[in-house]
Amino acid sequence: MKKLKYMSLMQALVCVITLGFTSCDNNDEDKDMTYPKISSEGITANPIDCQVYQRGSVIPFHYIFTDDMKLGAYNIEIHSNFDHHTHGTTSTDCEDGDEHEGEQEHEHEHEGGWHYNQDFAIPAGLRTYEARHDIVIPSDIEPGNYHFMVRLTDHAGWQQLHAVAIKIQ
Repeated sequence: MKKLKYMSLMQALVCVITLGFTSCDNNDEDKDMTYPKISSEGITANPIDCQVYQRGSVIPFHYIFTDDMKLGAYNIEIHSNFDHHTHGTTSTDCEDGDEHEGEQEHEHEHEGGWHYNQDFAIPAGLRTYEARHDIVIPSDIEPGNYHFMVRLTDHAGWQQLHAVAIKIQ
């Protein structure tokens, strides 16, 4: 009987010690469990849905990024929307009767037109970052409907996507 009590006491002690080490390594306060945010609060955000740009001009990108712990990096992608696909973050379709009427059918959603894709680093340890870039639109691209997409990733790997529909003439 004493041997059984001793074994139970030892098992309980091992459990307490194990839980103690585990809780030190996995402190819930240190876990980032939320998505970062792409915001226009307090600024004039750009681009926004249905803005029209001219070939050879500039898209002045401007948004605020925030996270509860630490921001990581972001990506800006611009691609054609000649087939009118969606990305789920916007329901806007910016039609004004001047649709793209290319000579060929585009079988893949990103074929044809201009494609821009650039990664940007955010200085380490920041919770808020004001992102600004002037993106030059080539003068020889196909005019039409485009998607402007921002992918923001925090330090823990959580990602937020923001897509807007723009038109390039």
